[in-house]
Amino acid sequence: MNDASSDPGHDASGHRARLIAGDTEALLDHEIIEYLFMLAIPRVDTKPMARRLLKEFGSFAALMSAASESLKRAGATEAMIGALRIADVAALRLLHTRIEGARILSDWQALADYLHADMAHRPIERVRVLHLNSKNMLIRDELVSEGSVDQAAVYVREVIRRALELGSTAIILVHNHPSGDPEPSRQDIAITRDIIAAGKPLGISVHDHIIVGTKGQKSLRGLGLI
Repeated sequence: MNDASSDPGHDASGHRARLIAGDTEALLDHEIIEYLFMLAIPRVDTKPMARRLLKEFGSFAALMSAASESLKRAGATEAMIGALRIADVAALRLLHTRIEGARILSDWQALADYLHADMAHRPIERVRVLHLNSKNMLIRDELVSEGSVDQAAVYVREVIRRALELGSTAIILVHNHPSGDPEPSRQDIAITRDIIAAGKPLGISVHDHIIVGTKGQKSLRGLGLI
């Protein structure tokens, strides 16, 4: 059996040296995935699998957000899936620190970056609610629902009940469209207006409802729909 570390096409030391030196801008997508896999499975040439998975899922972001079952069907091992998951979690955690304790309405780009990374490439619809205090600082970021490819349940009563429990004075609704198109549907508009109506007499404002897709983001407030 050949030792992959002696294979000139398996340049583990080269990748490591570039990373340590901070020379990361020139790394190609497949090289990043390859190095993640090398950390999980030492002494194995992981370049073919890195290239194959990127081709299978279509992009770096889609691969990082892919469901575990989809990765397994594509041939990824548990160690490879674990490496992708920890990298994804680390990236999201870093982006999330930019909005923790921040005045959300004054740092909208940081919020947009986080939401895009977390939701744009998800294969199923998910809904989250950002709870804010009276200074519009984030006090809780909660995933409230996950559904099918095109639908996740949102219950007005549950959203308002949770806001009361947390002492939220305002919320921002967020969900993704797995189709990639962030244009709001009539249902999106209707549920948002229902939540606004339910929260108003209780002193809970709905600042916005943001829809995330691979093609961008849409704000219902920005569109003049609420």
